[in-house]
Amino acid sequence: MITNRFSGVGVALITPFDNKGSIDFAALAAVIDRVIEGGVDYLLALGTTSESPTLSPAERIAVTRFIRERVAGRKPLMVGIGGNCTADVVATLRSWDFTGYDAILSVNPYYNKPNQEGLYRHFKAISEASPLPIMLYNIPGRTGVNMTPQTVARIVKDCPNIFGIKEASGNVEQMEAIVKAVEAVRNDFILVSGDDGLTVEAIKRGGKGVLSVLAHLYPKKVKEFTDLALEGNFEKAHYEISRLETIIDLLFTEGNPVGIKNALATKFICTPTVRLPLAEASVELDIRQRTEIIRYEA
Repeated sequence: MITNRFSGVGVALITPFDNKGSIDFAALAAVIDRVIEGGVDYLLALGTTSESPTLSPAERIAVTRFIRERVAGRKPLMVGIGGNCTADVVATLRSWDFTGYDAILSVNPYYNKPNQEGLYRHFKAISEASPLPIMLYNIPGRTGVNMTPQTVARIVKDCPNIFGIKEASGNVEQMEAIVKAVEAVRNDFILVSGDDGLTVEAIKRGGKGVLSVLAHLYPKKVKEFTDLALEGNFEKAHYEISRLETIIDLLFTEGNPVGIKNALATKFICTPTVRLPLAEASVELDIRQRTEIIRYEA
């Protein structure tokens, strides 16, 4: 089942850049191999963490092709296809080369701030156009609109190829409400956390994993505490994730992927370079990250 392929730990891949701001494909290869060898269950291309809004159309195609070729069937692949113009998203879905990809992640329309009816119609249109199964992505902190549990259930009821949601509202009560609302209409739908720090709490409320940023840095550890939670060993899972709490917070203090790129740079995996309007991590953040990484790994 598609839900089994996208449960557990997914990683929302960064797009490494060299010091001049061009895509560093050698570093991207290293990141891909690192997370696969670390045991993650699937990979996401062109998510928010990839800085997709700053990639040109040609770069987006090049990145997705490179990821497909580097992964070479070792793990399931998902690609982010979303936007705030429904017609454009539909056109992209009908023209994109999805060879090697297994599913699509599609984010709430941003900036427009549609009401719940608009969200329903948007995802209904995307569902009808998509050649692949779809995971919804609710992240009101970035899009300016929250998709309610009732709207999620309505979409899922009417769109059989929508199989899951990446829930990044930061609201664990909403996560639980989504799971319960959807259970009334479908039994083949999954919720995964969009916040690393809430992975265990999401699973306690019926979630099936996390689409992670932290897994770039500690793939084995994220896999460990996620599996512990999925097995029902919440005490040990809470302990393991609590040891990473400060590092998780620092990953997002100055925005994503600023924090994770800087953390990876401390390990010489990629440069800390991001594209405007993002700016590289401050000296203060760099020092705090290095200090916490040393403390955690001691």
